[in-house]
Amino acid sequence: MSDMIKIAVDAMGGDGSPKKIIDGIIYNHKLNNKNFFIIFGNSTEIETHIKNKLDEDFYKIIHTDDIVKSTDSPLEAAKRGKKTSMWLAIESVKKKEADIVISAGNTGALLVIAKLNLKMIENIDKPALSALWPNKKGMSVVLDLGANIECSSKNLVDFSIMGASLYKSLYPNETPNTALLNIGSEELKGNEIIKETFQILNEKKINNFNFSGYIEGNELMDGNVNVIVSDGFTGNVALKTAEGTANFITDELKKIFKDSTLGKISALLNYSNLKKFKKRLDPRLYNGAIFIGLDSPVVKSHGGTDFIGFSNSLDVCSKIVKGDLINKIRENIWLMRVNLTKKDLINSVYMQVGFSKQVAENLIEEFFSIIMSNLIKKKKVKISKFGTFLIRFKDSRVGRNPKTKEKKTISKRCVVLFKPSKEFKQFMNNNRDNAA
Repeated sequence: MSDMIKIAVDAMGGDGSPKKIIDGIIYNHKLNNKNFFIIFGNSTEIETHIKNKLDEDFYKIIHTDDIVKSTDSPLEAAKRGKKTSMWLAIESVKKKEADIVISAGNTGALLVIAKLNLKMIENIDKPALSALWPNKKGMSVVLDLGANIECSSKNLVDFSIMGASLYKSLYPNETPNTALLNIGSEELKGNEIIKETFQILNEKKINNFNFSGYIEGNELMDGNVNVIVSDGFTGNVALKTAEGTANFITDELKKIFKDSTLGKISALLNYSNLKKFKKRLDPRLYNGAIFIGLDSPVVKSHGGTDFIGFSNSLDVCSKIVKGDLINKIRENIWLMRVNLTKKDLINSVYMQVGFSKQVAENLIEEFFSIIMSNLIKKKKVKISKFGTFLIRFKDSRVGRNPKTKEKKTISKRCVVLFKPSKEFKQFMNNNRDNAA
């Protein structure tokens, strides 16, 4: 069991629970026997559906009578207590008893309870809701789909990194193309936040994903871009529009093939192609939205899906854990921050504090000026929990050119030293793998 992926399952969320959830687990086990399920909910109900259908070596049940209702507001769900099936499932990931958590329950409640229990990944400010979309060439990752209505350029940069990391964990043999959803493809199009994000991503090239610039709404399904990034408002509108368009096309085709004898004959003649078309648009195949940015992954299954759809979302869970999503995000965040320049510091203050770029630049310049002016006055500059800048004076001496061996007088000079604090040293040692 040690090499199995441990999936915490909220069995009481969504329509038809827990039967649909348990049927999905049983179906998934037939396809993949490397998952171990920690199932939270009413043990009597769960046992009724799972007994003699799944070997006990592959699951355990954690009983609770408390559930998060579909009608609960996120605040009500949080107040309902720590004994609901959703809360306990998320808590098991927090305690490292499970690798990942999944629920088909109340989306708002899931996001709030997850944020209350789990920490953010270092240097990530906001988590994002992402999902898989079909395109002409395969699949795309799209985020944010509604977790954050308003976003800064730093948030969109983070979403780009997280989305690319998610795609890489799901499809390890591919290098994703990432683009910002915008009203045009020209650099001058879009609001200031979009343009600022473009500039940052365009300047910071890293090997783990390609930045492709902007993408317009009519290009979403072309398949040339693997990761599509937007704020939560725009992303949610795009998602609902895509879902509505797919339903419209499907319904219209049904009418055409049912309304006349000629249509019925045409349907029979094209049965094989129609079956492929239906499968391609089957929402069950793309079930499983991913809440990323937290230090443990959280997957949201559609509440109205059937057991096949839930099984597919369990596949997403398995791939995410196998693909080492969280560490991929950490690695890419680090890569985006290496070779830090003064410009990067200014952008960081600008994005995180909310000052104008000019004010941010003035603050950074003043910070450096204070350090240098005090060092000139032979004063130490001690920054708490970071380290100390100090100056050392060296007398003139006779040295030797290492190449020519020729003696040379080295004039007296001053040397600027930096002594890291204990906290800084400890931090670097705790993160030595990333620093390597």
